[in-house]
Amino acid sequence: MNPQTYAAEFIFPGHPDKLSDAIADALVLEAYRREPRALVGIEVAVHRDHVYITGRIACPGAHDIDVQSIIRTVYKSAGYGKGWYPAPEQVKVISNLCLGPLEDGEAQFRELSDDQAICIGYANHLEPTNHLPVEQWLVARLAKRLHRLRMEYPELELGPDGKVLIAVSESVGASKSTWALSHFSCSLQQMTASNELSLHRSVRVNLEDELKKAAIELPGLTDTLPDQLTVNGAGAFEVGGPEGDNGLSGKKLVVDAYGPRVPIGGGAWSGKDFFKADRAGGMHARRLAKMIVQLGLSKEAQVVLGWFPGDRSARVLRATGAGGLNLDISQLVKHVDISLKKSGESFCDEKLVEVARWGHFSDATLPWERFGQL
Repeated sequence: MNPQTYAAEFIFPGHPDKLSDAIADALVLEAYRREPRALVGIEVAVHRDHVYITGRIACPGAHDIDVQSIIRTVYKSAGYGKGWYPAPEQVKVISNLCLGPLEDGEAQFRELSDDQAICIGYANHLEPTNHLPVEQWLVARLAKRLHRLRMEYPELELGPDGKVLIAVSESVGASKSTWALSHFSCSLQQMTASNELSLHRSVRVNLEDELKKAAIELPGLTDTLPDQLTVNGAGAFEVGGPEGDNGLSGKKLVVDAYGPRVPIGGGAWSGKDFFKADRAGGMHARRLAKMIVQLGLSKEAQVVLGWFPGDRSARVLRATGAGGLNLDISQLVKHVDISLKKSGESFCDEKLVEVARWGHFSDATLPWERFGQL
């Protein structure tokens, strides 16, 4: 077995890009609650104590949406306030949103693609990882565990921003595959005067515990930590979030999806309703790839979908299996609804803000991850 090394990263809800994604999808969800065929196409940017929003929201009562309140709720739930800048009540919103009802006939035309898009979906046969690449599944899991430290160990004085970067060594054999965590680094926002030694100790203890649990769930994963763990390798990390860097929705497409092992398609997902071709196509491509491996057609699958303006359903441009072999899924597609109507009416979920924060394929119970009705 010739080992290959794969890297993956994840970021915390307090990261400026993830703040932007969560705000964008909180507004998508609010519009959907008012009208299942609401049109939402927005971009969000954050910097210091300012939030900038552009785009369009079309639904009944769009003018009544309390954008500022929604934004402040997102900041609060991400961990801002209580000493971490900016406090939610201090956030200033600069909006250039086009708010209003859907135009006459527009609700019906939502079933037709108003744009072009290339969308890629992926799945492997590993059910414990929810069919994601091991490194992407593991980095998200470790990030969630470390994110909990700020609540479980308040004496560490951790902030809402943070990043995790790992590398996993993978050896694929004819009958068995193995994985080992070979590199680990995290950047955790912390008050400058706090105890760095306690932080390092807490990170190590929690990583050891989480890696052991992950190894039990995924046979072949080694539960041994790398020799070196890097914590805040660039030095003190107190100034973070939108104070330390500007953020923009849609910038973390690789984190949102499968990690760098799998190519991404076109546009961003957060800030768009599920009638939008980019978002609809990404979820439909994932469904098809997941079906391929669950039906035993291949141990790995990558599906490329295309939308052309005016299409009702996505076009399957290519499907490949393990080793890059072409797959003929024409019969499968006959039994699967990959239309905008399907995604628009079925995929929006009350957990959408958490989806924006933790990845679109991190929860096997999400509508596009389940196959109760094809």
